[in-house]
Amino acid sequence: MRIARLVKPGEVVVNMFAGVGSFSIIIAKHSQAGRVYSIDVNPAAFEYMRENVLLNRVVNHVVPLKGDAKTIISERFQNTADRVLMPLPEKAYEYLDYAVAALKPKGGWIHYYDFEHAGIDENRIEKVKAKISRKLSRFNTDFTMPFSRVVRDVGPRWQQVVVDIEILGKT
Repeated sequence: MRIARLVKPGEVVVNMFAGVGSFSIIIAKHSQAGRVYSIDVNPAAFEYMRENVLLNRVVNHVVPLKGDAKTIISERFQNTADRVLMPLPEKAYEYLDYAVAALKPKGGWIHYYDFEHAGIDENRIEKVKAKISRKLSRFNTDFTMPFSRVVRDVGPRWQQVVVDIEILGKT
């Protein structure tokens, strides 16, 4: 719901790791998004996503796509999205370049999820932000990270973190 409340009317959203479509459906039902492109590589998850889109009556807003987000973005969605979701912490860092590529030239938002391990004296959120900054510094673009928080504990000294990244334009 937090992300759905951020979506502006008419926005194009790309959900890179949609699974069964939970984020995509909530966005479609609780915002005025133009389109939500919902990508997942897992065939079983894709079939459940298609069924969930039908059951939740969001067929006119959510477009399920089966395949690897890297390939689908490279072939169909470069410079297309206002907002990109990356709710698969295991792959988000590896796919961050593709999230940036999906955004429109004017920029947009990336909702980035990651797992981070930190010692007692380390700040998990700052570690994730530093990692993101190092990768994004390769692009000739400005960005901010105005929101971040720990989502949940996933193990001893391991936590899931979300960071909202605003890309301020691409060159």
